[in-house]
Amino acid sequence: MSKILILSPAHPLRGGIASFSERLAKEFQDEGDEVVIYSFSLQYPNFLFPGTTQYSSDPAPKGIQIETCVNSINPLNWIQVGRRIRKWKPDLIVVRFWLPFMGPSLGTILRLAKRNTSCKVVAITDNVIPHEKRPGDRIFTQYFLQAVDACVVMSRSVEEDIRQFTATKPVAFSPHPIYDNYGTSVSRTEGLAFLDLPAQVPYILFFGFIRRYKGLDLLLQAMATPAVKELGIQLIIAGEYYDQAEFYENLIAEHHLAPQLIRRTHFISNEEVKYYFAAASLVVQPYRSATQSGISQIAYHFEKPMLVTRVGGLPEIVAHGKEGYVVDVDPEAIAEALVDFFSANREQEFEGHLKAAKSRFSWNHMTQTIKRLAAINT
Repeated sequence: MSKILILSPAHPLRGGIASFSERLAKEFQDEGDEVVIYSFSLQYPNFLFPGTTQYSSDPAPKGIQIETCVNSINPLNWIQVGRRIRKWKPDLIVVRFWLPFMGPSLGTILRLAKRNTSCKVVAITDNVIPHEKRPGDRIFTQYFLQAVDACVVMSRSVEEDIRQFTATKPVAFSPHPIYDNYGTSVSRTEGLAFLDLPAQVPYILFFGFIRRYKGLDLLLQAMATPAVKELGIQLIIAGEYYDQAEFYENLIAEHHLAPQLIRRTHFISNEEVKYYFAAASLVVQPYRSATQSGISQIAYHFEKPMLVTRVGGLPEIVAHGKEGYVVDVDPEAIAEALVDFFSANREQEFEGHLKAAKSRFSWNHMTQTIKRLAAINT
């Protein structure tokens, strides 16, 4: 048994990274390890957070110890937390890095936590080079990476990004595990009833926070093409605006798209997720840039075919013509795939491939990759 500390957002903070951390902790516990999560008492200053709230109304996960103690902007807190971790004497620290802004706080905490100890630090790295760049990004990322012993990446493109900062640090690829913590699947009928939607309409789903790099505007343009309009499909937009809503509303008005849309542009709680995926025949991720996407792993869990763009690690997750489509970052390419999916009735065919492919995205694979990296650096 090892003592493992996960340094990452967790409940009551909301979002995919928090869910990931909690599910990872459970997997380590199931393997017999002692686990605690150190999460944030202050994750982002309000002026840096584009949504309505950083906190979840969902109940706390059962059986997981979460310490809410890290303040991302208070150096005195970093010293206190680093010393507190060192006193606990973990064998392994698993730290999540998703934004250069976190580099100073996490990098300082890690330096103090591992000082004069044999503790190893493995980072699960998302956006070493972020989608939306800001001054200081490279300096903050460099500071963080110098404090870790090894990195796990969930897409090959992130490994390439890390190599811009270090040529020697061990890096291992482990695909994003399936999000199986959103409940079991429900029927399409149950999903539509929960969402109060008519059953005779085919639906596609755009799910998650709405940011410019996620390409919702490209999907809206695809929905405006005559060939897609003729399909009679409707797009469910499920997620909170983290971008200027006016930009999308103007596009909707310009192309007269309102009758083709179901807009649920608020934060979707964990308990509601299964209903949105049940209602849709296809999950669309029209991203302009990406590393990996947790949305794909929710789709795998619910065995929903996907349409993704050819960016970052998305083509590594979805096999074109099997689990869905991989297309160019282009509205016409998106439209062509939508037409093919519905006109050729490919839903059942793709679902069969999804069932067969799920096994390669296990949580055990992720934990064993982390432990192997920690052993490399002993």
